[in-house]
Amino acid sequence: YILKKVIADAGMDGYTLNVGTECEFFLFQTDDEANPTTDTNEQAGYFDLGPIDFGENARRDIVLTLEEMGFEIETSHHEGAPAQHEIDFHYDEALKTADNIMTFKLAVRTIARQHGLHATFMPKPKAGVDGSGMHLNFSLHKDGRNVFADAEDPSKLSEEGRYFIGGIMKHIKGMSAVLNPIVNSYKRLIPGYEAPVYISWGTQNRTPLIRIPYADAEEGRRIELRSPDPAANPYLALAVCLSAGLDGIRNKIMPPAPITGNITKLSDSERSAMGIEQLPGTLIEAISEFEKDEFVRNVIGEHISNRYVEARKREWAQYTAQISEWEIEQYLNKI
Repeated sequence: YILKKVIADAGMDGYTLNVGTECEFFLFQTDDEANPTTDTNEQAGYFDLGPIDFGENARRDIVLTLEEMGFEIETSHHEGAPAQHEIDFHYDEALKTADNIMTFKLAVRTIARQHGLHATFMPKPKAGVDGSGMHLNFSLHKDGRNVFADAEDPSKLSEEGRYFIGGIMKHIKGMSAVLNPIVNSYKRLIPGYEAPVYISWGTQNRTPLIRIPYADAEEGRRIELRSPDPAANPYLALAVCLSAGLDGIRNKIMPPAPITGNITKLSDSERSAMGIEQLPGTLIEAISEFEKDEFVRNVIGEHISNRYVEARKREWAQYTAQISEWEIEQYLNKI
């Protein structure tokens, strides 16, 4: 319902919202009683095609099943961490993409189980390796043309595209509780693991929050938001992102200059001098930002926003009451 309202609102201005996603997941071993573990028994890496990719057969069957269900699969490959995978399907209108994400996750889990594996979309199931993201790629069409494309601009990005980025950057802190909705989400959003930490944008640059991927045709011009993870509800995630982008267009919110280098290599003082802020670092920080952003709360509605905050604060309270293995290892014999 919430996403449908956003789509209808965009339609009043003549816009059609298209979204593509890159949804990553892990395929873990199960124990003798078919319970999930975090064991991988492999050391395959990014785009690995060798025999050490033990999830290859399961991934192939997932692709075949999705194609039988009508998905147009564009890429399928091993990701950077052991046992981590990515399958990308063709973009579609926003509501259809949200539906496809839900169907995709169900299919992945089902086929993995048939192979004796456990598929998880948990953002960061193992420390010391990359986590799983759900990058969202946005394009906006009006009168049959991609309004983000501008062949005359050096970056091939239109003014409307920049405004869209400006809107997302303005509201990203408030949206983080929706895009990264669980405690574990923030174990992924740390420096050094190919996940964004700093609120910035760039072209052909994977270190900022927002990237403008290369496209050799106007139709392919899009804006990639790299912070969302697969724990997010896709209907809420797309609703707040698209609303924020449209807010940027309607209010002509121009973002700062794009980042050209590796933003993670800058010092804190250098980033501060450039006005670059950081994403929330924990779920409770994200909830605080959500409560402060009236625009984002209004997109979701008062009732759901209040229930959402209550649920997330309850999760945070349960988390902070736990004693982790790290704490036992660090302190039990030292204090």
